[in-house]
Amino acid sequence: MAAQAQEGGEPPVQVLRQRLAERLSGKDEGGLKISPREAGRGKAKAESRADAKAGAAKKGGHGHWGYAGDVGPEHWADLAPENKLCAAGSRQSPIDIRDGIAVDLERIAFDYRPGGFAVLDNGHTIQVNVESGNALTVMGRRYELQQFHFHRPSEERINGRAYDMSVHLVHKDAEGRLAVIAVLLERGRDQPVVQTVWNNLPLERGEALPAQVQLDPAQLLPGDKGYYTYYGSLTTPPCTEGVLWMVMRQPVQASTQQLGIFQRLYPMNARPVQPTAGRLIKESAGSP
Repeated sequence: MAAQAQEGGEPPVQVLRQRLAERLSGKDEGGLKISPREAGRGKAKAESRADAKAGAAKKGGHGHWGYAGDVGPEHWADLAPENKLCAAGSRQSPIDIRDGIAVDLERIAFDYRPGGFAVLDNGHTIQVNVESGNALTVMGRRYELQQFHFHRPSEERINGRAYDMSVHLVHKDAEGRLAVIAVLLERGRDQPVVQTVWNNLPLERGEALPAQVQLDPAQLLPGDKGYYTYYGSLTTPPCTEGVLWMVMRQPVQASTQQLGIFQRLYPMNARPVQPTAGRLIKESAGSP
């Protein structure tokens, strides 16, 4: 195996080409080889929603869901009984954040540090499982970072604008309540954490091998820690509500090459925006 490039160095083009060649060439069935326009065809089209529901019942999962065709977001609630909130929920995510109430929001106390991680391609996104020890404190509660993952384009919109990608950092407190930090990614210079993740992409879907280097989640955060906050839901089945969302107001840059690598794997994996339904949205006072 070729040696890995050091974090923050030049993009390791040859390493990534070697690792992704099979998946992106059409020889690996695990790779995504269809365009967004064609995404509803093939397996998703051949498998009826009834088959998906039956499969979910057997596996106890959320059904075979995706982002287009018969298993797309408009059908998630039909794929398994536990997905009913995907259609019937009143506080769903993502949303288009408009006209937040500017107040003196409590600062988020981030306690992130370098540590071990494993990268998983779960068939819906690239997910990074992190070692324990990373947390944030807000509103008097401490939430432990469980994992972070990527969406393209950003699921969140700010005054109607979607960004190139977003990162969701998923946290859980001692009572099982969820809090998610959303970081918006826009085209620009290299992003060191994104590069470290891409350097350790698995060759197979469903495979999560521990990396031989460390990763610092704090390097994903923007310099300005102003944010929007509201209560919403998971953006994937089963669309569980009661999730505390904190959307960082200042975007973070990632290079064209870094954005392009994810695009080749997942051209589109974003749920459409959901109705705000009168929810209160707060925004840190002052300009970014």
